[in-house]
Amino acid sequence: MKERSRVLIVEDDDLARENLAYILSKEDYEIESVGSGPEALELIRAKDYDLILTDLRMEKVDGMEVLSQAKALKPEVEVIMITGYATVDSAIEAMKKGAFHYIPKPYKIEEVRAIVRQALEKKRLRDEVERLRRDIEAREGLSSIVGKSKPIQELMETIRKIAPTDCNVLIIGETGTGKELVARAIHQLSRRSRGPFLALNCGAFTEELLANELFGHEKEAFTGAHSVKQGLFEAANGGTLFLDEIGDMPQAMQVRLLRVIQERAVLRLGGTKTIPVDVRIVAATNKDLKSLVEEGKFRSDLYFRLNVVSLQVPPLSQRREDIPLLAHHFLKKFAARHGKEAREISEEMMAALMNYPFPGNVRELENIIERAVALSKGPVLDIKDLPEDIQLFRMRAVRSRMGALPTLEEAERDYIKWVLEYTGWNKTRASEILGIDRVSLWRKIKQYGLTQEKDQ
Repeated sequence: MKERSRVLIVEDDDLARENLAYILSKEDYEIESVGSGPEALELIRAKDYDLILTDLRMEKVDGMEVLSQAKALKPEVEVIMITGYATVDSAIEAMKKGAFHYIPKPYKIEEVRAIVRQALEKKRLRDEVERLRRDIEAREGLSSIVGKSKPIQELMETIRKIAPTDCNVLIIGETGTGKELVARAIHQLSRRSRGPFLALNCGAFTEELLANELFGHEKEAFTGAHSVKQGLFEAANGGTLFLDEIGDMPQAMQVRLLRVIQERAVLRLGGTKTIPVDVRIVAATNKDLKSLVEEGKFRSDLYFRLNVVSLQVPPLSQRREDIPLLAHHFLKKFAARHGKEAREISEEMMAALMNYPFPGNVRELENIIERAVALSKGPVLDIKDLPEDIQLFRMRAVRSRMGALPTLEEAERDYIKWVLEYTGWNKTRASEILGIDRVSLWRKIKQYGLTQEKDQ
């Protein structure tokens, strides 16, 4: 069933308003009418209209202001100006501000109907183009998430459902699982896709630098502030702000972030005037935020503001059937980037990858394939192109087949233990070999109860 076009009439003269509504009632439109500019702006903020017809001269808020604010609030809406005091200057001003047409009174009924139809047809065609663009971007947005496993397919289906909404999203997953790719896909599939997508790692800055990055500062707000700096909230206006590692955000900053979310406005450092912002927040963490809330390390009110919808990104260990797809995807990517002829992966190398626990998840697999491509000398990647520790892990896995097969968790524990022993418990070197950061390695050591004294 075709959706009816939504038309708003703004006219402070009761008789003129009723006449205009009557003229358009002969068409299949959904019509609302108000007698003042303030009433019109209230409705425009609350509802979506395809077309607004407004008188020019009105008390308090005139038609030019209605036009300006309507275009600022809903750029896609068409506006027709109607006035009994037509002048060339006002007509030019209205057209510059984005009016579709300028109709002087007295007007001809059929002329008004024809102009309204033209405006609505323009709106319909633009909406259709926008819909097609979103369909294309939707396919492109999800194309970066590679996999056919059930967990990944379920994740992508959830992304499709929540992306068009404007709610905040919390992405949960281990380091290296691709949380930023999920955030970018949400942005690409949203109504904000033409707006900016900006990302910030909350664990990479001190509290002072984090506040400066998010909120910006005024000139001379502190020593060295020689000019005004726009923060990421302002820069991301109309788009999406991705806050990675949100669990590492200092508590004082959590309070300030909560205030921005509640008030939809930011205050620059050293500033006295709040600046309205329209930003969707997508946050990510590899920590258990619920436990941090219970421990008093993360604000519960901020947690609930961020966790309107949560997405769980599965670790590679839960989607092992995607390893061949991912490996070939990275092979194609890096062969083109580095100008290599590699285009295949040997069965022996693929078997080694399939047996490897990947504690660093997809990011570790990506690094392994890039290294293999860089070292390759022919069209086929072989096991010799893998890092030495993975080759050794492969040999140990083959030998273990003579006895009881270990579980994936046991294999991961044994491998982490072996790498720690191999590096003399140098956690920096071990985390590099494992493809994970030191925090993740420390968490694994604690999870498996590994100690240097015990295991040496």
